Amino acid sequence: MNFKLHYKDALSKARSGTITTDHGEIPTPIFMPVGTAGTVKSVAQKDLENEVDARIILGNTYHLYLRPGIDLLENIGGLHQFISWDRPILTDSGGYQVYSLSDNRKISEKGVKFRSHIDGSLHLFTPENAMDIQRSIGADIIMAFDECTPYPCDYNYAKRSMHMTHRWLKRCVTQFNSTEPKYNYSQALFPIVQGSTYSDLRKESAEAIASFDMPGNAIGGLSVGEPHELLYQHTEEVCNILPESKPRYLMGVGTPANILECISLGVDMFDCVMPTRNARNGMLFTSEGIVNIKNKKWEKDFSPIDSLGVTSSDLRYSKAYLRHLIMSKEMLGAQISSIHNLAFYMWLVKSAREKIEEGVFDQWKNKMVKKLVQRL
Repeated sequence: MNFKLHYKDALSKARSGTITTDHGEIPTPIFMPVGTAGTVKSVAQKDLENEVDARIILGNTYHLYLRPGIDLLENIGGLHQFISWDRPILTDSGGYQVYSLSDNRKISEKGVKFRSHIDGSLHLFTPENAMDIQRSIGADIIMAFDECTPYPCDYNYAKRSMHMTHRWLKRCVTQFNSTEPKYNYSQALFPIVQGSTYSDLRKESAEAIASFDMPGNAIGGLSVGEPHELLYQHTEEVCNILPESKPRYLMGVGTPANILECISLGVDMFDCVMPTRNARNGMLFTSEGIVNIKNKKWEKDFSPIDSLGVTSSDLRYSKAYLRHLIMSKEMLGAQISSIHNLAFYMWLVKSAREKIEEGVFDQWKNKMVKKLVQRL
């Protein structure tokens, strides 16, 4: 994997670039749809390619490890082959899922023991086997094993957890460097900055992971309930330290407005379940603001979902029809809504790239953010 920086905005820290992997190029800034268990919910792969134009999707190590299982994925030649997807894939390490299973896991220096949410069976994730599992899944970009702390978090706990994450990172790098990809393409390992919402810890962590000189770096432990002001503050602090020559991935963020604000702080890569999760409940993101399609005001509105027509689906389906599908609990409603929201996110980051390259990103971002947070 390599990263080439193309343009930098004059009035902010936004930048555009290209990540090159063996499965294709990824223009940045980029949004990555979340395909937890080998599927982006409600969206077929052909629609991810043709309607959404997703350049990279995510897989989840915890879920794929439990089901369908690593043996099956190895037998078919990895996740790309299993799901018939020939563009890049990123896998998280399972750290966030372990965080979310707080009642069913035990953390130690060795790793994390946890019980499966499927059948209650006991498992152990360590930095070493997190690397081995992700080798078997076969993602182009894999993540270091870390602990994601909750918000709010006690300072001393956050500090201990951060240092353990750094020790785990060293073990991840050692294991990664001592093994080879299982399929005929390369993989890149990204470390993860932690430190909760404490500036001194965030800065220390950013310096520590940058010292490993990996191909890219991630920022974790944010968007876990903290106010947006803290999200932006700590993202900026970290981006000021992480090397400019490598992509910066802000994990689990977020709303369209969050994404534009964090692009302006120097972030290149984003993922979030929000566009698909909210879509299934009738919340649509558009260029004019947020639409709750369940509201009666859309019952006889035959206009496209988005006035900009950000997807070809928008040109075929009206707000009234989509409302009918959602209110009737038809599966097609979730499908159209999910495709729309993902395509809108992709339109947003593509527009951000264009505005950066035109030298007008900051002005455009300030106008767009005001629109994006409106409830229509």
